[in-house]
Amino acid sequence: MPIPSGTPSVDRTLLRDDVYRRLRDAIVDGTFGPGEQLKDGELAAWLGVSRTPVREALLRLGGSGLVVALPGRSTTVSAIESQAVRDARDVVAAMHQLTAREVAGKLGERDLDRMREANRRFAEAVDAGDVSAALDADEELHRIPVAVLGNRAIETVLEQFDPLVRRAERLRFGADGKASVERHDTLIDLLASGDAEGAASIAYEVWHSLSADDDAEKSGRG
Repeated sequence: MPIPSGTPSVDRTLLRDDVYRRLRDAIVDGTFGPGEQLKDGELAAWLGVSRTPVREALLRLGGSGLVVALPGRSTTVSAIESQAVRDARDVVAAMHQLTAREVAGKLGERDLDRMREANRRFAEAVDAGDVSAALDADEELHRIPVAVLGNRAIETVLEQFDPLVRRAERLRFGADGKASVERHDTLIDLLASGDAEGAASIAYEVWHSLSADDDAEKSGRG
């Protein structure tokens, strides 16, 4: 498994959640691609931690569908399979739909302004073809209503299934990014006006617009 060069080791007091996030992000952003074998010893050396938090992180990643672990043999990055993406997408869309319905009319002006600013950066990243920046801005935008709602059950579900969808989304932004900007604007306006059903509908559409079949085909998988 090729380990990225030039990446500084993190502090040895790195928490388990931080190890998980680093490995999760490396899979989502394509640093570790589908089918690539992940060796806990090499990953531990890369991150500057012991093997224990790495092994725990790999177990969590298995639960999210980002890796496939064969006990006593190997752990590899999962393929981008259409059915798995479709299932995760439907769950994520439902969680954001519920969130939008619950927080419509309850977001403060600061929250709405933060969403607008995130969408502005998202639009700029799409125009520039910067997929990583687009994903970061998109995640920030959608995280705001979820944080305001404060429903830990929804947060837990999204934490598990969102990464799988995000990995597939990297293939979508080139073709569908501009449409997402418009959907974001509509979502923000509906949340601001207190239109709960309208906001819920567009929130679901934002996520359900991801075509799992197209993404799997582009990746050569599924």
